[in-house]
Amino acid sequence: MTRPLKAHVVDGRLVLDDPSTALPEGAEVELVLVDNRSMGSQARARLIQAIEEAEEDIERGDYVDALEFADELLAKREAASR
Repeated sequence: MTRPLKAHVVDGRLVLDDPSTALPEGAEVELVLVDNRSMGSQARARLIQAIEEAEEDIERGDYVDALEFADELLAKREAASR
């Protein structure tokens, strides 16, 4: 699993703190602004813990593909409406 990338704005551009990544050339990356002021230290710690637990679940294969799950829900909904 790819680790989160951290960057800072320098002269209006995003500059990665660690410029080396394992991403392939041309890979698309979605950036989300994190406002650390809006999250207290306890909430941040819980979020980090949840992310780490989710990564462990994924590494163990203990997850459900979102598209497959949505397809199952739609199939159940269609069956119930008949």
